[in-house]
Amino acid sequence: MDSNNNEIIHDFPPFFKVFKDGRIERYVRPRGDVPAGPDPTTGVQSKDVVVSPETGVKACILIPKINGEGQKLPLLVNYHGGGFCLGSAFEEIFKKFLSSLVLKANVIVVSVDYRLAPEHPLPIAYDDSSAALHWIASHSDGEGPEAWLNEYADLDRVFLGGESAGANIAHYVAVQAGVNVPVGLNIVGLVMLHPFFGGKECDKMYKFLSSTSSGCDDDPKLNPAADPDLVKLPCRKVLVCVAEKDWLRDRGVSYYETLEKLKGEGFAELFETKGEDHCFYLFNPNADKAGHLLQKVVDFFNI
Repeated sequence: MDSNNNEIIHDFPPFFKVFKDGRIERYVRPRGDVPAGPDPTTGVQSKDVVVSPETGVKACILIPKINGEGQKLPLLVNYHGGGFCLGSAFEEIFKKFLSSLVLKANVIVVSVDYRLAPEHPLPIAYDDSSAALHWIASHSDGEGPEAWLNEYADLDRVFLGGESAGANIAHYVAVQAGVNVPVGLNIVGLVMLHPFFGGKECDKMYKFLSSTSSGCDDDPKLNPAADPDLVKLPCRKVLVCVAEKDWLRDRGVSYYETLEKLKGEGFAELFETKGEDHCFYLFNPNADKAGHLLQKVVDFFNI
């Protein structure tokens, strides 16, 4: 092999590096997917489904134990984190948290496995995620392609959410849903866990993933305050969770303040975990503070 091909031309630790010959190497290996079926700890059932045969986009659906016929449960449409370039809706680290949430909140979750950059440059992840929401809306008449959604999902109580880059996607999909309303869906809340809204430190990587991005000051995907469509955000309330030691904290707080200024006091709620870093609850789910954050999200479904 030509030694020049091993030259690194782009390096974005801890995410990925790009070699001169076009190869992409991720710093983090996939943690392994969890097979669909009942979770042995929580009893939560999961099923993997194809959202779009054309693009290959899939999703993982998680449901709690259903007691009796005719029971309709709130639905959370979730987007996983990973800097737009790592992660999977089927990975244990994400499914474990979502299973706990399904069990405690008695909700259904559709976790969307959007295509990853840089192989699929942004805005593909946003497009896949919006398409998944419209696929969910196709079940509003009870005759959609997925039986669990037809039978058990209350599409009049839909929440969007995610962590880190997934929270960023959830916000933007929600705004776009306010512009182009999916027929049959009522989005009532937005759950933003340690949201990624850029910053000077990551401008270079984001611009590499999205050649059309103007950066964290002017790109509405990174700076919601610069988005003229923000006023169309369709939900009733937004929960913004941040961590004190997270370098993304300040951008998350600014997002909360932007919503409060635009939509009025009480529209957004800020929950900060002291002494913790980015997405700590995924890596240490048994910690007391992780339990407090989980309970905060559980309570939010009662709005």
